[in-house]
Amino acid sequence: MRLAGSGIFDMNLGFEELLLLASIVVPTVVSICLFTGVVTSDEAAKKLAYVGFGVPFVSGVLLFLWFEGAVGADYKYEVLFDRTGLQELGITFHLGLNGVSSPLFAMAGFVGLAAGLAAIHSGAERIRLYLALLTLMQAGLMGFFASVDLFFYFLFHEFALVPTFIMIGLWGGRDRRSVALEITIYLTLGALIVLGGLVALNVMGDAEKFDFPTLVHLLSTTALGESAQFKIFGLLLLGFGILVALFPFHTWAPRAYSAAPTSVSMLHAGVLKKFGLYGLVQVAVPLLPSGAAQWSDFLIWLALGNVLFVGLVTMAQNNLKSMVGYGSVMHMGYCFLGVATCSALGAGSVVMLMTAHGLSVALMFLVGTFVYRRCGTFEMDEMGGLGTKTPVLACFFLAAAFATIGLPGFGNFWGEFGIFMSLGENPGTRFALVLAVIGIIISAIFGLRAVAKVFFGEQTEEFAEFEKENPVKDLNLVEMLPAGLLVAALLLLGLWPRTISDRVNAEIGNRYQAFESSVPGSLPACCALTAEEPEVKEGIETNGAAVEATEESSKPKAGDHD
Repeated sequence: MRLAGSGIFDMNLGFEELLLLASIVVPTVVSICLFTGVVTSDEAAKKLAYVGFGVPFVSGVLLFLWFEGAVGADYKYEVLFDRTGLQELGITFHLGLNGVSSPLFAMAGFVGLAAGLAAIHSGAERIRLYLALLTLMQAGLMGFFASVDLFFYFLFHEFALVPTFIMIGLWGGRDRRSVALEITIYLTLGALIVLGGLVALNVMGDAEKFDFPTLVHLLSTTALGESAQFKIFGLLLLGFGILVALFPFHTWAPRAYSAAPTSVSMLHAGVLKKFGLYGLVQVAVPLLPSGAAQWSDFLIWLALGNVLFVGLVTMAQNNLKSMVGYGSVMHMGYCFLGVATCSALGAGSVVMLMTAHGLSVALMFLVGTFVYRRCGTFEMDEMGGLGTKTPVLACFFLAAAFATIGLPGFGNFWGEFGIFMSLGENPGTRFALVLAVIGIIISAIFGLRAVAKVFFGEQTEEFAEFEKENPVKDLNLVEMLPAGLLVAALLLLGLWPRTISDRVNAEIGNRYQAFESSVPGSLPACCALTAEEPEVKEGIETNGAAVEATEESSKPKAGDHD
């Protein structure tokens, strides 16, 4: 661990730690420069924005490639500055990556760069303010995946959330003011409930520090009572559920994505919405296993509401952007189903699906905007025959639709496949597997129908009239670059899932030992080192102290923590 306790200028950081810090600091500095008027021209603002989005991308990719593994409460590339002024409350500025956060951190860099490139060339009014808010949002997104301290994990989420409200209100589409007010109420309420749950977890555990390793060490030796776990997990589930658009708290999300500028929709649906699922997988379920088990059945029914009810609503959409928004909410149901299995297989598959979904939904919003620029509308009934005029765009759109459906060859497939396996391994959740599989059919219907309506068939009269004044051209290099980045990442995950599954297996398998009496602790054999349950060592290193595991304590019991 690299310490920085005696002063901010005394930090002795290696190159990797500097990269991690730069992924947050650089976009923040770029945002401040754009806010304060240091940059006075639009062209200079755009050049500076390249730096603001490029550094997090490079940092995310390099740190992902160099990641060698950290198990349990250990983190790689740690940066600790404990003189925050809040150290008496146990709050420190602590950054680091582990097997769960590393792929999501890299995904945030990919989506951020794609969204940044789209924003720079969007032609938006007041472009300096637009880019200032977007780079601040990017800094927050990188920050909450890199945070080890739970206070800063929450704080960085707010840094990313506030620009969302402002940008929808200023640059949004139809009903943008009412939509901005609606999501402000929903997401502020959800965030406050999450904060209450995190504080309750810290207070009930009586931890010296408000960070994840300390809580892991404490709760591995002193288990909370089942009643306390039930209440705290319920708080976290409600708060995170609102933030992730869990049924029936989902209504804000499709309206927000329809009204939001494209780059905001890409960052929020692709990255920011993963905050709640990340919190459940990384914090709530492993630290509160008894509470998670008690809420499991209820969560399964709510998650099926996302998959089936919201899925059917998605099928009824004729507006392309609305369809993508509702489809994003629908696929969050799969992630909640994986969380509800309370198994290492389910949780690891959720991480894979979160990573792939972040890339695919960002791609869908991006190519949807490309279609809008060429047709002048998002209404699919007013399109048709675009494929003969824009074959490259058709290929990108088809790739995005296939990834959304979960076609083999794209990263989404492995996440959904692992979640289905986790549901099938427990006889009590096999009914949910049968119902969840229906979601594949629903996804195929609305995805392929969109491809058919937009790119095939006869050209509609509305499109023909629009084309007379606006000649249709295929994608140019500036448009292909961000789309190509996202497609390449999706194909990498789809063709070589062990890119992330090995590190996820090691991390998740260690943290979910309390549930592993009957559920194997790894992802499918096709994308893991082994399909066997990982070996549990007699001594588990937790926050620098060895916790001796006896034969009796290794047996899973209600209320046990590992």
